[in-house]
Amino acid sequence: MTQPFLPLTARSREESHRAATPLELFFDLCFVVAVAQAGAEFVHAVAEGHAGEGLTSYALVFFAIWWAWMNFTWFASAYDNDDVLYRVVTLVQIAGVLVLAAGVSRAFQDHDFLVVYLGYLVMRLAMATQWLRAAHHAGSPDERTMCRRYAGGVIAVQIGWIALLLVPEPARPWVFVVMALLELAVPVYAEKDATTAWHPHHIAERYGLFTIIVLGESIAAATVAVKSGVSENDALGELLPIAAGGLLIVFAAWWIYFVVPAHDRLQENRQGFLWGYGHYVIFASAAAIGAGIEIAVEQAVGKAHLSTLAASSAVTIPTAVFLLSVWVLHARYFKVGIAQQLVLPVSALAILMCTFAGHWAVLAAGLVAAATVAVGVTLTQRNPATRH
Repeated sequence: MTQPFLPLTARSREESHRAATPLELFFDLCFVVAVAQAGAEFVHAVAEGHAGEGLTSYALVFFAIWWAWMNFTWFASAYDNDDVLYRVVTLVQIAGVLVLAAGVSRAFQDHDFLVVYLGYLVMRLAMATQWLRAAHHAGSPDERTMCRRYAGGVIAVQIGWIALLLVPEPARPWVFVVMALLELAVPVYAEKDATTAWHPHHIAERYGLFTIIVLGESIAAATVAVKSGVSENDALGELLPIAAGGLLIVFAAWWIYFVVPAHDRLQENRQGFLWGYGHYVIFASAAAIGAGIEIAVEQAVGKAHLSTLAASSAVTIPTAVFLLSVWVLHARYFKVGIAQQLVLPVSALAILMCTFAGHWAVLAAGLVAAATVAVGVTLTQRNPATRH
């Protein structure tokens, strides 16, 4: 039975059988609601011919979702004691992301980020209270200082985000860049003298689970789009290649992400920071794949005001970015020989070239993605050094 109050002390990095908790899974599921909202609005913006504005808003909103998720994930890996207070504060963070999700439409359509900011503020202030609680139960002065730095840094940056609501619209991208860099700097500053006891296997599992959920959301969004296109426009012939290609891309993305043991790269803070921060690109591109498939469907049935080339690039570009980012972050460390190293970069280039295949672009990209998996498996089997 869950206790109301327990000391919020650091867990051991050597803890065996460390696995994601039901609360963490629920947390992920609720966060993907916001990801789905951002993806849907991005599709609408591109379909209406506002790709540049849509991409800017998508990057900003997705950063808010990802950064709040990531901060909780690493904190929970080190300090989760699963008492009542910890659960309640986590549920407050979930409420915050749902508030953020409610403001996504206004952010995209009216460039009004007030509700998004309020939801983000709820999540971040809740996170600050967790750090203050950890500081209260810290086992050493260095750990206490670290936790207080986290709490103070989080609160200070939230004040700075107010500028996003006050500056003229053309200046907002620059404000976003500055504030995002300050957010990224908080963990580096906080842990310069002491580090959190995050668990490598647990972190790898948490990131993997979120990747699965995001890819699942992409499949769900694409399925709804295809179903709508078939029922409203009787365009099965035009949509079947997009559906088949999109499914192959998502299947291949799952295979490629999980083919190597990510936790082996997470042995120290420097590696952890680079790996964790780099997942912004992986998560954003994975979600954008689903949005791109929706855009391709809408273009095929005549709902989107853009060319076939533009619609195709909405699928091929995020797919190529996903493959390259997975290769850069951890896959390349497990490849043996030049042939294995070249598989993902060459595949990414080939998928970009599929953009020019007209109405067959998505299917062609899907076939390339499937071939990437087949080639990777074959090369692994032929090389005894990587067969295990």
